[in-house]
Amino acid sequence: MDDKQEFQLRRKAMSLRLKGSAHHVILAKVHRSRAWLSKWQKRFDQQGVSGLHSRSRRPHHTPRLYSPGMAQLIAQTRRRLVKQKVGLIGARAIRRELRKSGLGEQLPSLSTIKRVLQMRGLLATPSEASRAYFPKPLTVILGTLHALDWTCRYLEDGPKIYAFHTLNLRTRACAQTIAADKSRQTVREHCLHTWKTLGIPLFLQLDNDAAFCGGYKAARIFGQFVRLCLSLGIELIFLPIAQPECNGEVEELNGLWGHAFWERRQFTSFGQVCRTSSAFVHWYMTDYTPPILVDATPRQAQRREPIRRLTANQVAHLPDPLPITAGRIHFVRQVKSDGTIAVLNETWKVSKRLIGKYVWATLITHCRRLEIWYQPSAQHNWRLLKNCAYDIPETVARLKPEFAHFPWLDIVHDVLSPRRDKIHI
Repeated sequence: MDDKQEFQLRRKAMSLRLKGSAHHVILAKVHRSRAWLSKWQKRFDQQGVSGLHSRSRRPHHTPRLYSPGMAQLIAQTRRRLVKQKVGLIGARAIRRELRKSGLGEQLPSLSTIKRVLQMRGLLATPSEASRAYFPKPLTVILGTLHALDWTCRYLEDGPKIYAFHTLNLRTRACAQTIAADKSRQTVREHCLHTWKTLGIPLFLQLDNDAAFCGGYKAARIFGQFVRLCLSLGIELIFLPIAQPECNGEVEELNGLWGHAFWERRQFTSFGQVCRTSSAFVHWYMTDYTPPILVDATPRQAQRREPIRRLTANQVAHLPDPLPITAGRIHFVRQVKSDGTIAVLNETWKVSKRLIGKYVWATLITHCRRLEIWYQPSAQHNWRLLKNCAYDIPETVARLKPEFAHFPWLDIVHDVLSPRRDKIHI
């Protein structure tokens, strides 16, 4: 959006404000953040319409020059900090060390230190890994895709409140559970509630929380949540480890819940949060219009979605204990510095040529096989890198026909070609 369009959007927001529209109404119409609205509201109050024009981004101050001796001292300090067993090596740590040496008024600024480090090639720059092509699941799969995540807040007297959110990434419809913990049982109850309301998805993407993956104590562990999803024909997509931005859509929903609900009220008890949380879900589904839906609400978009809801009778007849069921589990992984990836607490060799790149590992339980796929960019086809035997030390149960997405397919005995086995088609 150019400056002229942005200026018109700011005028529209201020016009709505002058007409008495509430903040959440304005934000829903202009599709901007609360911080954006606060910034331009302050400018408008101080300067009127002229304050809505963009200001020059030219720096107000000329960077202070540094001497060759100071540059050398900064570089030496950085190298000394690198050799220490414990500690930090960034600009702030270097400045603290220089302050200890008694430089006084000659102490360089943080920007000066960063400039010196960059000039000497000592500043950590964004690696190739951070710029690697990331195959977003929504663009490479067919079928309904849900995203799951949780966030937490504290009551005034200390107890923690957890909010679990599941989001349909096409319709932006959501389901929410307020809980006092994030145990496996809580995750199960939240998901069963979600699948009764939003329907059973074909895919569910989530992070690598122990409550989801089953824990980190043993290799090839199939947790109860993984088994539950397999038994319902849901293919889990575990996103890259320690990269929450990969689940950005549901992370945004967590933030919206914080701004539009939690920060607007004063909560004194867990019960109060539970009783009032439905107001947020109702507002989100019926009044809020996510930017991706243009002017539609999630409820309107959800009406066009084919839904296969989980029934109470199906839940009652789930086996106990849950077996490992025929199906697929996917792991999006970034290749580590030694050329390996981790799948269910086990290391698998990929290739050092792909360090920092993202690969997609698919575990096919009924075939006892792990496939590792790679796509250099959105313009390239997926390429099968490895096809590894994956022993599962227990019987793999047949998927019930009522949960099969293709009833004619005998998933236990299928001998599909590798091209049809993968989801990237």
